[in-house]
Amino acid sequence: MMPIYMNTTHPISSPSSAHSPALSIAVAQINFTVGDIAGNAQKIITAARQAYADGARLVLTPELSICGYAAEDLFLRPAFMQACNEAVQHIAQALADLPHLSVVVGHPMGGDSRTRSVAIQQRFNAASVLREGQIVAHYSKRELPNYQVFDERRYFTPGHDVCVFEAGEPSNTVRVGLLICEDAWYVAPAQQSKAAGAELLAVINASPFHVGKGYEREDTMRLRVRETGLPLVYTHLVGGQDEIVFEGHSFALNADGSVAARAPSFQEKVLVTQSSREKNAIVLSPSHIEPERSPEQDLWDALVLGVRDYIGKNRFPGAILGLSGGIDSALVLAIAVDALGADKVRAVMMPSPYTADISWLDAREMAQRMGVQYDEISIVPEFEAFNASLAQQFAGLPFDTTEENIQARIRGTILMALSNKTGRIVLTTGNKSEMATGYCTLYGDMAGGFAVIKDLSKTQVFKMSYWRNANDPYGTGKEPIPERIIVRPPSAELRPDQKDQDSLPPYDVLDAIVEHYMENDGSIESLLAKGFARADVERVTRLIQINEYKRRQSPVGIRVTHRSFGKDWRYPITNYFRA
Repeated sequence: MMPIYMNTTHPISSPSSAHSPALSIAVAQINFTVGDIAGNAQKIITAARQAYADGARLVLTPELSICGYAAEDLFLRPAFMQACNEAVQHIAQALADLPHLSVVVGHPMGGDSRTRSVAIQQRFNAASVLREGQIVAHYSKRELPNYQVFDERRYFTPGHDVCVFEAGEPSNTVRVGLLICEDAWYVAPAQQSKAAGAELLAVINASPFHVGKGYEREDTMRLRVRETGLPLVYTHLVGGQDEIVFEGHSFALNADGSVAARAPSFQEKVLVTQSSREKNAIVLSPSHIEPERSPEQDLWDALVLGVRDYIGKNRFPGAILGLSGGIDSALVLAIAVDALGADKVRAVMMPSPYTADISWLDAREMAQRMGVQYDEISIVPEFEAFNASLAQQFAGLPFDTTEENIQARIRGTILMALSNKTGRIVLTTGNKSEMATGYCTLYGDMAGGFAVIKDLSKTQVFKMSYWRNANDPYGTGKEPIPERIIVRPPSAELRPDQKDQDSLPPYDVLDAIVEHYMENDGSIESLLAKGFARADVERVTRLIQINEYKRRQSPVGIRVTHRSFGKDWRYPITNYFRA
C-alpha cells in the first residue's frame, strides 16, 4: 500500500529541545443534519475558525460530516454527491485565509454506474485534508461495517491506501495518520499508518450509541495506541438521526493509554488539545477531561437528545402523548419535557369504562408536576357507539381482545386528530417488552410518529423511572413521576381488573428471555440450559416470531441497546423457523 502524503514544501524540523510545542489539535464534536449540506458546511467553517482562534492548527470533524450520518439512499443520487463535492470545495475556499490550518472533512466521494438490475460502485466513504484553500490529501475508509444498523457496503467501496499528512506550523509539523471509524477497530490500518511515518493517529467517527458504547471505544482505541506506541485523537459525531443517536464523547489518548482529553457526551463541543514533542515522540498535554458517567445518565441523555433532534430537525412544533396513569406514558412524558420543555408537550388522558380512579388522579398529578397542558377526553361514548354498531355481528360472542383493541384504537384516533389539528407529533409509549411479544395494538397505542421507549425493556422502564425521580438533569423538577405510578402493578386497563402479568410472564423473566434470544441470538435450548421454564421460553419466543408483522408497522424509535427492533432486526414476517 502506498502512503498518501500531504503536499508541503516544509520539511519536518528537528526539535530544538527535549520538550518543544508541536501541534494544537481540535476535535469538532458537532451535531449535523442529514442532507443539510450548506448548513453542515457552515458549521464546519464556524468551528474551524473558532478552533484556529484558540490556537489549533489541525481540526478534525466527524465521519461524513458534510452530509450527516447516515444519508442512506441519498448516496445513490448523483445530485447529492455533486452537492457534497461542491461543499468540500466551498469549505476549502472559506478557510483559505487561515495560514497553516489543516481541516479534515468527512464526505462521500465518487459515484457508480447503474442499470435497473446491476450497480457497479466506485463510491467511497472518504475524508479530505483541506489546507490554505487546497485539498492536499484524500483517504477512503477501508473497513466498511455491514452489521447491526450499518449498511455501508450497499453504498461504498472499500479504500486500500494509507493516508499520512503533515499538519502544523512550518517549524512544528506532525505527521498524522488518518483513519475513519471502523478502520480503527482493526489492527492493520493503524500499524500501516505508523509504518508510513505517522507520529499521531487521528480517527474521525460516526458510531451509533448503545449503553456503554463510549467506554467500549476508549478501551478499543487504548489497544491501538499500545500496539502502535502512538497517541490518538478521536472525533465523534453528536446528535439524533431517526432511530439512532450519536453521543459525542470524543477523546484523546496518549501512547500509554492514559486519557489526555474527553469531550462532554450528548453536547456539541470544540475541544482543543496541545501536543508536544518529547524525545522524538508526540505527547498530548492534559486538557478538558469530562468525568466518567453512569449508564443511567448516558441512557437518559440519549433518550432526551433522540426526542429533541427528531422533533426539532423534522420541524414539529411540539409533541402529544396519551397519559394513562401508567409507568410507560409517565416515563415518556418526563423524557419529552426534558427534551422539549413543558410548553411544547401536551398530555391527554382518555379514560374508558375500565380506567381506575387512581389512574385519573395520578395522571393529573404528574401533568401538574411537569407543568404541561393536560386534557381529559372520555372515550366512553365512542366505545359504546362501537359496541352498539357491532352488536349484531358480535351477538353470542364473549368479550375479548377485540373490545380491548377497540378502546386502544379510539384513543389512537383521538391523538392523531389532535396531531393533525396542531401539527404536533404523537409520541407512542410502548416499550421493548411489548414490542417483542405483540402486547400492543396496531392503529391503537402503536399509532403515532415516534416511539420514545421502543428499545427499553419493562425492567429498564422501572429503573429509569426511579433514576429520573432521584435526578433532575435538565432542571424541570425532581420526582416528576408519582410514586404510586411506579409501584402499581402494570395494567392496560382494557377490561375489569386487568394486569399485564395475566397475559405475560413476570417482566424480569420476560426481559431476560428477550435479551438472550432477540438481542444475542441465543437458542431455545440455551435458554433452557440457563434454567428458564420451558413454558415461558416457548411462549415468549413464539410471540416474538408471530408479531413481526406488527413491528414492521410500528413507528421509528430510539435505539439504545446493541440490538433494537429497527434497522438491526430484519426477520421475515412469513417464517416457520424457531429454535
